[in-house]
Amino acid sequence: MPQITVVDQAGAERGVEAPLGRTLMEVIRDNGFDELLALCGGCCSCATCHVHIAPDFMDKIPAMSEDENDLLDSSDHRNEYSRLSCQVPVTDALEGLKVTIAQED
Repeated sequence: MPQITVVDQAGAERGVEAPLGRTLMEVIRDNGFDELLALCGGCCSCATCHVHIAPDFMDKIPAMSEDENDLLDSSDHRNEYSRLSCQVPVTDALEGLKVTIAQED
């Protein structure tokens, strides 16, 4: 089970275990990070699970879909490392990932 570090909107870091087969959204939400709203529950129909992925892990996650890209376009806090955490499956390749919860729009 990969260990990842979640950085909240205030900049505090906490390590959590990320079970394989879950999404980053589920892992972050289930570990008590209430600022990750995930209003649609992981259906890729909102952008309330917006995170920033550590640059060195961008090539270890699936490519962004057109729907995800369109949803992220609505965020003032989007950058080149932005992803919707509901679209990032947990795999062994994410061991050591640092993921930052994006500021709310």
